[in-house]
Amino acid sequence: MLSQVKGLSRHFTEETLRAYLVDRSVRRDDGCLIVRGYGSQRGVYQKVAGRAWAHITAYVVFVGNFDPDLDVHHLCGVPDCIEPTHLRQVSHADTCRNRTQQPRCRNGHEREIDPTSGRFRKTCRECNNQAQKRWRARQAAEVAAARATYGRQG
Repeated sequence: MLSQVKGLSRHFTEETLRAYLVDRSVRRDDGCLIVRGYGSQRGVYQKVAGRAWAHITAYVVFVGNFDPDLDVHHLCGVPDCIEPTHLRQVSHADTCRNRTQQPRCRNGHEREIDPTSGRFRKTCRECNNQAQKRWRARQAAEVAAARATYGRQG
């Protein structure tokens, strides 16, 4: 079972890995069991026990019946939670389908809904127009520089 987890160090058994995960985790008031993995960033997916993802190893050790073709999904929405009751396995399509989308882009513009998929478009119209203007300006500068090297005027 442990051999199916990618990046897991080989010297772990199920018992030692279970103790390792419990030692590196803290229980929060909302019921989440937050693991402290490698690195200093918190609130993101954590790696432990070699280069394995903590939530996947927790699912294997605490829940069992791991299928490597499926994704491990957090019901609580907290990426560094390893509470066994908060983890379940779903297909990759279900993971993508349940992903929330922001109605505004990172620059604060409203996004349009794509009529073919019914989901928000990846880039908004305003950011796309600005990117095209920047690209056209770069292309014009390159053409002007190339013409200047050959002594031609624009």
